[in-house]
Amino acid sequence: MVKEKIKDAVYTRRYIYNFHYHLIWVTKYRHKTFVTDQLSEEMKQILSSIAKDNNIVIEKMEVMPDHVHVLISFPPSKAPASAIKALKGRSAYIFLKRHPEIKQSQYWGGHLWSPSYYMSTLGNMSKEVVEKYINDQKYHDPK
Repeated sequence: MVKEKIKDAVYTRRYIYNFHYHLIWVTKYRHKTFVTDQLSEEMKQILSSIAKDNNIVIEKMEVMPDHVHVLISFPPSKAPASAIKALKGRSAYIFLKRHPEIKQSQYWGGHLWSPSYYMSTLGNMSKEVVEKYINDQKYHDPK
């Protein structure tokens, strides 16, 4: 019997997953740092490189003057907090090292990003659909 593949899921040797996270974080003090296309594109390239190094897939990304939106996916073996730490921590380090003038004028404390962030999960099934599926399992037990 051939099992149907789950639409949009990622298949690996160890697990099958379909995680998507919407992540937003802001600059420290909401400073408007990425005010030119060049600075915005540079941050996109930095984040893309970090994501690739950390087995994170960026599905969509926008760098605004004072915040970043990303839609990301990564394997279940990675904790969401470690993905966030990699993206925020490493990008701040690289960006401020490349731009000492920005660090000196806006981020003399050495922190590009505010410590907080927003994260939500997305899926192709609503909570109600999953609840119904789980509830229906006991009625379809092939004993």
